[in-house]
Amino acid sequence: MLNLIRSRPAKPKCDGTSRREFLQAGFLGLGGLTLADLFALRAHATQTGQSARNTSVVLLFLDGGAPQHETFDPKPDAPREYRSIFGTVQTRLPGVLFGSHFPKLARVADRMAILRTLVHGDGDHGGATHWMKTSKPWPPEHLGKAAVIPQQSPSIGSAVARTRGTVRQETGVPTYVRLLSNHGGFPGDDAVWLGQAYSPFRVGRNRDNPMLDNMSLRVDRNLLDERRSLLQQLDTFDRALEPSGLAQAMDGFQQQAVNVLLGRARQAFDISLEPASVRDRYGPGLGQELLLARRLCESGAGFVTLNYGYWDFHGGIIPGCNQLCPPLDHAVSVFMEDVRARGLEDDILLVVTGEFGRTPRINGGPGRDHWAPLNDALLIGGGLRMGQVVGESDGRAANVRSRPITPGELFATVLHYLGVDPAVQFTHPSGRPVYLIEEGRPLPELVD
Repeated sequence: MLNLIRSRPAKPKCDGTSRREFLQAGFLGLGGLTLADLFALRAHATQTGQSARNTSVVLLFLDGGAPQHETFDPKPDAPREYRSIFGTVQTRLPGVLFGSHFPKLARVADRMAILRTLVHGDGDHGGATHWMKTSKPWPPEHLGKAAVIPQQSPSIGSAVARTRGTVRQETGVPTYVRLLSNHGGFPGDDAVWLGQAYSPFRVGRNRDNPMLDNMSLRVDRNLLDERRSLLQQLDTFDRALEPSGLAQAMDGFQQQAVNVLLGRARQAFDISLEPASVRDRYGPGLGQELLLARRLCESGAGFVTLNYGYWDFHGGIIPGCNQLCPPLDHAVSVFMEDVRARGLEDDILLVVTGEFGRTPRINGGPGRDHWAPLNDALLIGGGLRMGQVVGESDGRAANVRSRPITPGELFATVLHYLGVDPAVQFTHPSGRPVYLIEEGRPLPELVD
């Protein structure tokens, strides 16, 4: 059945307030289709005609803010209360260490770019996530405050959908897809004023089955024919709405839904079509999601985003990292091997990051608190210059020592790779042109 926009309680935020995730399904269900459902599904999508390279980005977001010390900047020479709790592992890059939970990624570090000096100015989850997914901060009056306000700026994924078109015409696969995991997320993925047709095509996951719920439907052709008949009968109603512009804003999601359920796009979402050996190699949970991401990219998706875990370890950092780090190490390393074996290493760019880093000094939890002055990221593949560390943090992984990197620079690099001009402007509803990336050029260390 179609799920409309809904909110549900999730785990409490670190400030004690209830986290809510607003889920919007972008597909045509087989039961309970109502007029309200149609309103939720339909948004007009027109292509701009701008050409784009056949490339894809997967954004793996470490929701909650992963600790840089325990992941990719361990600082073994720092005092005990600062350095990684778990020790280190030597990577294939001379002198470059990872946290000891990442032996598999350490062995392929020569095929990634490690950004160690991402920095912005918001230490709250909501604002920091917004900054890291849109390249823009919340309004100044909301910076650093423990509140979730409506998203203010279009996401990078929405900009890709706006410039490439919402659907890959050859396959029917949506350009921008978000995989919805059980752990939720903060605002930052949507198109807002750019137009809801360019928000991500959302798919949810069954807690007991890594196959995505809406992609595992068994389609009854007669039911779909009935739905089509209903849509035709509503044409008169649509025309009545045309003066308001609302009817014209209701077609894109519906078309995506039909494409997915009836067309070749459906197969792209079906990981059961992969050999059992491949599914087993990826493993459950995050592994299955990355396998799906690879299938979508292979079929023409331009931007796929997914969240992994909840890394807000003010306390319990030891069991938390023990639970989350090994699956991340395994799934990303298998994804790298698989993409390379299929000849897609230059065609898919994987970005691994979160909203911010963690405080350099371990607290009594034991844990680490929010820390906006330093964050890290991995960029893998995409034909960019791999096998390097960009930026240097200080001896306690607290601040930037050299080469600060802003979210704008990170996503200018992503857009450059995708063949989208980072200087692209869109027209705000107020009528003024707005730059997608206000400040920041592609990182010359990676693209020049």
